[in-house]
Amino acid sequence: MIPRSPEPERGFVLAVLGQGADVDDELAEVKELARTAGVEPIGEIVQHRARPAQRTYVGKGKLEELKQLFEESAAECLLVDDELDPAQQRFLENALDTRVIDRTQLILDIFAQHATSAEGKLQVELAQLDYNLPRMRGMWQHLERLGGGVGTRGPGESQLETDRRLARHRITVLKRKLKDLEKQRATRRKERRRSETPTIALAGYTNAGKSTLLNRLTGSEVSVENQLFHTLDPTTRGFEHDGRRYLVTDTVGFIRRLPHQLVEGFAATLEETLVADMVLHVVDASAPDDEQDRQREAVDDVLHEIGAGELPVEVVLNKIDRVDPLGRRRLANRFPGAPQVSALNGEGMTELRAELARRFDDRWERVRLLVPYEDGGRLSELYALGTPIEEREDTADGVLIIARLPRRDLPRFAPFLIADASDTHRESA
Repeated sequence: MIPRSPEPERGFVLAVLGQGADVDDELAEVKELARTAGVEPIGEIVQHRARPAQRTYVGKGKLEELKQLFEESAAECLLVDDELDPAQQRFLENALDTRVIDRTQLILDIFAQHATSAEGKLQVELAQLDYNLPRMRGMWQHLERLGGGVGTRGPGESQLETDRRLARHRITVLKRKLKDLEKQRATRRKERRRSETPTIALAGYTNAGKSTLLNRLTGSEVSVENQLFHTLDPTTRGFEHDGRRYLVTDTVGFIRRLPHQLVEGFAATLEETLVADMVLHVVDASAPDDEQDRQREAVDDVLHEIGAGELPVEVVLNKIDRVDPLGRRRLANRFPGAPQVSALNGEGMTELRAELARRFDDRWERVRLLVPYEDGGRLSELYALGTPIEEREDTADGVLIIARLPRRDLPRFAPFLIADASDTHRESA
């Protein structure tokens, strides 16, 4: 018999939204986050006010309504579509006598489920510790009541201070380990830069199809699931076009209000975006216009937050197979010049590769070199660059080569340049 999947936990959703906010649209994302984390939303309540109450999060009247609806729903936890401060979280837990999980904690739980690499697990643990450190007092409330002093002594306080010291020490250890891993990645990036291999970072709203696009572009088989935040660890793969190699890096998906703990904790992962030559912003072509705008704004906000706002960005419209001809024309007007592709069936991929290659045309120059046999070492240097060699001929005077040479390396090989390769071909023509 096939074992049954465990019953999902029942969650009740709470949100404070501004006047005029679209409730269904605002709550759709937190409900999807909940399902990804293994929680089924079975009820919801919204309070419309300019900002949440400082201590209680919701007003007194709405709190009484929340208590009644929560009890009637038989939910097992309260999901809050906001980042609560420790006092608000403790108040709601005491008022409802249940676990209260805010938006940040929910996302951290999803990240913990999906982290597979050693680095990803370290980053998740660091983000969780940063989140939990200011909340530890609430975790030890039951022991603090046993203390013999005026709130400053006793087993509860000593245990709390011990745990805080352990947490701070662990945070220091994790940051050191992540720094070591970053040094290793920096070494790999240095090798890429030496060969002038263009690097393209895929960025986009979570579930926009970045991993599927990476697979289709590069012929790789990166794991793909229809889940939020399925990709956490940066994955780099390559493809060739006209004899030149290009690297594509898939990064963690973005959402609206990405918690700052994650931006900081995943700085090493997001750094792969910073060192890219360009960002390919993957947009879901099948999403409604207003949703596309919100998702693009969320991605732009995170790119600016991590310092990648100055990089050149190219929009690519994915999932075009779900759009009818009229919708495609509308998208062409909304996003002039943006490639329309389907990573699922391969539509538009040849054009996308050609467009990416065109963006880097000025990185190389086609040259003609004659390297004397006694300078064979320079020939080895040329091959070490990973330069595409178009032609090679052994002559009486040395090795004649036509290649595309990175512009920054032209001075190194200037003594061996005999004529521009394109000029030579024009003369022979």
